[in-house]
Amino acid sequence: MNYFTNKTIWITGASSGIGRECALQLAKMPKVSLILSARSVDKLEKLRTECKSHGAQCEILPLDLEQTHTLTEKTQQALAIFGKIDIVIHNGGISQRSLAEETPIENDRKIMEIDYFSTIIITKALLPHMIARKSGHIVAVSSISGCFGFPQRTAYCAAKHAMYGYFEALDIEMRKHTIAVTIVAPGRIQTNISYSALTKDGTPHGKMDDGQSGGMPVEICVKKMLKAIARRKHEALIGRKEVVMVYLYRIVPKIFHIIAGKIKAV
Repeated sequence: MNYFTNKTIWITGASSGIGRECALQLAKMPKVSLILSARSVDKLEKLRTECKSHGAQCEILPLDLEQTHTLTEKTQQALAIFGKIDIVIHNGGISQRSLAEETPIENDRKIMEIDYFSTIIITKALLPHMIARKSGHIVAVSSISGCFGFPQRTAYCAAKHAMYGYFEALDIEMRKHTIAVTIVAPGRIQTNISYSALTKDGTPHGKMDDGQSGGMPVEICVKKMLKAIARRKHEALIGRKEVVMVYLYRIVPKIFHIIAGKIKAV
């Protein structure tokens, strides 16, 4: 895809899942420069080696999205690596597997910090750079859980809904600066997101959900995602039959709620 040629792309949550696959597919495109961020330095270094083997310029910038007080400075460090950032892919995040009544507020806050506040802090730090250049593309990886509510995901849905609201409004504001905003809403994708999902006591869920294991392969998801970014689409709903639930919710919400109440969440 020619859209990515000569672009510098910063990916958060790059060490696994959708973020890792984005890095690998982008690395095979001509004249792409990648900045890869996540907590695990070892995983990032291995991924950098793999991306470089495909011909991409690639550097790592370890960070922890929960440490939101560090992210403005981290963004300046990211800008200094190649001197510009054309596209940021806000992919880092954490999911949830617990009922609202058993979830301590600390878990709600943690999910909001990682999934929502981290993305807008980085975005705010990048905007002066993109506005000055009158060029840029902000990609917010939300979820179909950002389109409707779903049991055992109260905090996760809240954070992903918040992303939708923020980046919907930002898209309108940034049009005068010719800066694109794409909201990506994956459904059930074959990644390890359920392993690290927070349970009621704050420990990882530690297993692959049935729905996740039977979801769309991550390679296909990312191909569709990158195609949507290249087309500068405002929204990309990606998944299998679960994506129908989004349209059902938007058109006939009463029927959606009846069906959602019968679905096994985990």
